[in-house]
This record gives sequence, structure tokens and C-alpha cells, in this order.
Amino acid sequence: MSATKRRVQAQPGWVLHTWPWRETSLIAEVLTRAHGRLSVVAKGARRPTSALRGQLMAFQPLLLSWHGAGELKTLTQALWQGGLPRLGGEALLCGYYLNELILKLTAREDPHPGLFAAYGEALAELATQDNPAPALRRFELALLADTGYAPVLEREGGAQGAPVQADGQYVYLADHGPARAGNEHPFDRTRLHGQTLLDMARGDFSHPRTLVQAKGLLRELIEPHLHGKMLTTRRIFQETLVRPPRAAACNGEQA
Repeated sequence: MSATKRRVQAQPGWVLHTWPWRETSLIAEVLTRAHGRLSVVAKGARRPTSALRGQLMAFQPLLLSWHGAGELKTLTQALWQGGLPRLGGEALLCGYYLNELILKLTAREDPHPGLFAAYGEALAELATQDNPAPALRRFELALLADTGYAPVLEREGGAQGAPVQADGQYVYLADHGPARAGNEHPFDRTRLHGQTLLDMARGDFSHPRTLVQAKGLLRELIEPHLHGKMLTTRRIFQETLVRPPRAAACNGEQA
């Protein structure tokens, strides 16, 4: 690999997570549009005089530059692009939920430009809307689609099956898709109105029933990819004794 290919300049990106490294540096997990998720070291970023100090902000659009051919790149520049309100309260924790999903469900250096765009849209919605749940559900669908696990929502049993009926009752079966709900299906599986599935296919979460049922289904679809581990953000919500309104939007409880 040439030196030119090892050096990347001014790439749109987001910081997903940071932690201290050695005495004055930071390691960051970042999501970039053209290069996917990367681990970078920001050398000296904790020094008062560092140009990187204070730049590696989560939930803020950045232009990132780095070099290196190994798994851990060296960050050389991070320029804040502004334009997005800071997240706070419930929206902040939901933002960390999005970050945790990306860290758990994507591989390093695997570009997902569609997911990158969906992440920016979700953050903008979290920053400006009172109810975070629709933004979370749209992002979860985008994440599954962009990582190769898009659910079939409009036809029974897969792409060649019968169209889902708005007034029908369904369950979602792994590797099969929607199936008419019957006594032979486990009762712990989310029951779905056909209209819910059709709404999800359009990204329309305006109906309260759709929002609740979509939450249950998407959790069922995401759980296998977590390999039995609980998300930290979900655990924090569950351990919080006093929850803000609609806190269930991203904690796995019923909204």
C-alpha cells in the first residue's frame, strides 16, 4: 500500500466513543462516510495546547484526517462542522444507544454510506423532536438494511409471498418473514397488525400502535446480533429508578 493510500484527508465523520490512552492521548471509535468505522489515536489530545483538545465531540459533525495502514490509525485533524444542536437528557442517552448499536453491529473499515446518512438524520431528529422513538425505529431499520439483515415487511414468507394485509394478524419468523399468527406460534413472540408491517416498510411511525409493535419486532431482530449481551444504554435505563417521560423509547420496555 502506498503512502498516499495510507493518508486520508478531511473525511466527514462522527465520534462514537473515546477513552484515555497513555498520559495525554485519546483513542476514539469514529464513523466515517467513505471508510466506515475506524479506531484512531489522537496523540496529545488531552494536552491544553493540543489542536485536537475539545474537538472530538460526540454527536457533532466533523471533518477527520488520519494516516496509518494498521488497525489503529493516527488522527491528525478534527474540524468541527457545526450546525447541529447539542443533545441533552433523554435524547443524549438515545444518541448513545445509536452509537452502541453501530459499535456492536458493524465491522471496522466496512463502509456504510447509507447508515452514515441515517445516523445524521437520526441525530438531527433527536435534537429537535420531543419524542425520540420514531427516530430510533427508523435508524434501527436502516442499520439492519445496511448490514445485510433487512426484514421483509410487505409479503408473507419472503419477497415472493402473498402481500401482507393491513387488517391481518402476523408474527415475524426468523429466515422466513411475516406469517399469519396462529396457535402454533410462540406467544412470547410479538404479535403484529398487518398495518404495522406496512407502516414500517414506509418508515411511517405516526400511529401509536405501529410505534409500540415496531419496537418489539426490531428488538427481536437485533437481539441475535448482540450474542446474548445487554446493551449498556438499555441497562442504564432499566437501573434508573426515576425515568423521564418516554424513557422506554430506547430501553427495551413498552413505550
